[in-house]
Amino acid sequence: MQKTKRWSGVFEDTPTPHAYDALTPDVVLDALSDLGLAVDGRMTALSSYENRVYQVMLDDNTSVVAKFYRPERWSDAQILEEHSFAAELMAEEVPLVGPLSLHGQTLHHAHGFAFSVSPRRGGRSPELDDAEVLEWIGRFIARIHNVGAQHDFTTRPTLNAKTFGIDSRDWLLSENIIPLDQSAAWRAVCDQAIELATQALATHPAKHIRLHGDCHPGNILWTPTDLPNGGPHFVDLDDARMGPAIQDVWMLLSGDRAQRTQQLSMLLDGYEQMRELNRSELALIEPLRTLRLIHYSAWLARRKDDPAFTQHFSWFGSSDYWAGQVHMLIEQCEAMQEAPLYV
Repeated sequence: MQKTKRWSGVFEDTPTPHAYDALTPDVVLDALSDLGLAVDGRMTALSSYENRVYQVMLDDNTSVVAKFYRPERWSDAQILEEHSFAAELMAEEVPLVGPLSLHGQTLHHAHGFAFSVSPRRGGRSPELDDAEVLEWIGRFIARIHNVGAQHDFTTRPTLNAKTFGIDSRDWLLSENIIPLDQSAAWRAVCDQAIELATQALATHPAKHIRLHGDCHPGNILWTPTDLPNGGPHFVDLDDARMGPAIQDVWMLLSGDRAQRTQQLSMLLDGYEQMRELNRSELALIEPLRTLRLIHYSAWLARRKDDPAFTQHFSWFGSSDYWAGQVHMLIEQCEAMQEAPLYV
């Protein structure tokens, strides 16, 4: 899209072609067919925006899931580190859906796209108001971390104040993404929020390990416990990175302080059956939430040229959106100065 001085949130320019415009059904089916998979022509786009993910039916009426990575987001080396982490987890029988090895490779290329193929695993969202479910999920997060702590990523990024906060803020300002009527207020509160988060991370230093990185309820699927291998299984290591262990816990918390404290207690009941958590990391929950909030705005803005953007994020970019961000960052500054959750 032709760049203007300031993005108003309204798509007035004629868009230039996006890489995903070339990802047609024929390209997807041909890519899988070239790997020797007997596709029968039926495919369904699954709920995914960052990458394009499809359930593809095969001649024997089974199906696979094809994931076409967003161009220019990860290098091949970074994707292969994700795949290697998935393989380590599955070797330790952690219930995770990882890519299949086809012709000795998990990462493939076709028509300019990098892609992988995984088995299809069904499931539903976990019942996070159930103590047994939270405890079970806590155990499996700890098992992910036991593997993640064995060695470091070498090419994938680290979650810290610079990568999530400072870099995101600086890019948003340099690209003039924020409307003029909100820019000064947003920058002032964003600067304060990053300063408070940076102080908290320095005051409560945490060992960085390989994380799932995006462990929200949508990336956990639950199958009935009376079935073989029932319970939770994890999907989408696309955001795997180095960071503090509590990052994979706090995104499962919701509600008021009392509710979040109760949920945290249940998660840690399970987690600490398998792995000790440094309790000082509890003080990082609100700083990490704050950094994610800033990072998410930049993540959205970087993808505004995607052909599916307006369908998924029509609300993004308006003055009201940024006024809401100002309000949330003010709340986060207050939350970071309160006593942390304690269990």
